[in-house]
Amino acid sequence: MNEQQSLWQFMSMESDKLLNQSLQHIGLTFISLLLAIAIGLPLGILIARKRKLSGTILGIAGVLQTVPSIALLGFMIPVLGIGAKPAIVALLIYALLPIIRNTYTGIIGIDKHITEAAKALGMSKFQILFKIELPLSMPVILAGIRTATVINVGVATLASYIAAGGLGEFIFGGISLNNTNMILAGAIPAALLAIILDGLLSIIQKLDFKKLRKVLMAFPIAIIILSAFYILPSAYGSGLRAGFTPEFMGRQDGDLGLKSAYGLKIQTVVISDAVMYKAAYSKELDVISGYSTDGRLKAFGLKILKDDKGIFPPYYAAPIVLQASLEKFPGLEETLNLLAGKITDSVMTDLNYRTDYLHQTPVKVAKDCLVKNGLYKKSKNGHEGIIKIGSKIFGEQYILAEIYTMLIQGNTNYQVQTKTGLGGTKICFDALSNNQIDFYPEYTGTGLLAILKPDAKLIAKLSPNKEETYRYVSEEFLKKYKIKWLKPIGFNNSYALMMRQKQSAELNVNTITDLKNYLDKN
Repeated sequence: MNEQQSLWQFMSMESDKLLNQSLQHIGLTFISLLLAIAIGLPLGILIARKRKLSGTILGIAGVLQTVPSIALLGFMIPVLGIGAKPAIVALLIYALLPIIRNTYTGIIGIDKHITEAAKALGMSKFQILFKIELPLSMPVILAGIRTATVINVGVATLASYIAAGGLGEFIFGGISLNNTNMILAGAIPAALLAIILDGLLSIIQKLDFKKLRKVLMAFPIAIIILSAFYILPSAYGSGLRAGFTPEFMGRQDGDLGLKSAYGLKIQTVVISDAVMYKAAYSKELDVISGYSTDGRLKAFGLKILKDDKGIFPPYYAAPIVLQASLEKFPGLEETLNLLAGKITDSVMTDLNYRTDYLHQTPVKVAKDCLVKNGLYKKSKNGHEGIIKIGSKIFGEQYILAEIYTMLIQGNTNYQVQTKTGLGGTKICFDALSNNQIDFYPEYTGTGLLAILKPDAKLIAKLSPNKEETYRYVSEEFLKKYKIKWLKPIGFNNSYALMMRQKQSAELNVNTITDLKNYLDKN
């Protein structure tokens, strides 16, 4: 990606994908909103009639609203799988509270003399509801729908974590790839969508009742049409289905390389690596992008397809540290380098397996690793300064952060503060560059492709040779960012394509070329 490429150029180049994701985003928002109105409006009417239930129902809706959206999506996956269903249910839950509460508030806020007069005229409960209560409370109800709509537009960006599409694919891909244009390409349309929808609903909310009645008759139809936007871009045909992480989609040693080197064409959804392996295991995905040292390979019975054209070169893992921090904390470099060469590919795979599948804590796994290598020492509980360690948001990084914490506390008089789960490359690197952390574990390939971004010729020259890649990124990081790459830890964590072992055997697909040939035939 050209560093000088403008946002407009990027959005023009990705216009088809941007339109597709915008339609998915609108569809997700309005499908969930339609369901939330269908459930929330009757519930609001019910608790306005039976006020003893109001505390319980509003309390439950309020509790559901406080559950973090990522956690809520995670809870849905074992029951509903990945894709649209869990995303829609999660968005529905977030939209319920404002609709229920505003319906209830609007109805109970009507002057009792009006409803009593209606009863005196012989109107039934249904006549009072549809001719008195709902018309008078409609501005308040619409305010709740307006709030729910804006909430859903924002939360829908997280749907991409579970392969449900939407503008979140650009946002999280940009965060992973250190690409500001990509982040803005997703964030700006999402913000504009929220502003436009809020403005339209605000206009509807202010209409007098005669005009409002006509609009409300068309309102459900409009929501159904907007909901249908999700169907077209989300339709998948038959055949194998792949799930790739946002970062993998935009890298040369990823989806771009698969297309250019192999000509691989496969139905693809964007998904978080937190749920990707489980989705493959449960047969919701057939092919996934994974990491060569990931313990979930063993846990979920997956097989790495041989990269017979070499687009996934091996890369060193190593801590990268601010030069200023090395000067500020004497002895830090020597302490971190105690781990150099101690963790091989097979050892890292086993450590990951223990956290991912055996559910051992990163602290226990880290301590066991240090004990086995004769590096564990009890904490000195020093008070000479605080070293801040960062990590990305997957198991391997949590383990490494704990290992380095114990090394520092056992060999120096410094305290440690960990800032783990920082998300993608951009978040970690920006935190390091801005002195929010002192160091974090990184991979030379990511440093080369996602941060330095040299031209294609230099990438092709460096990538096959891990020593040359390490030398280049070490020199450039120090020169450009005053950040030092310490000695490699010992393992190489490269990307890989994976399938279930049984499926690989059944289809006789053992290499990426085999996969390409199978797809071409089918």
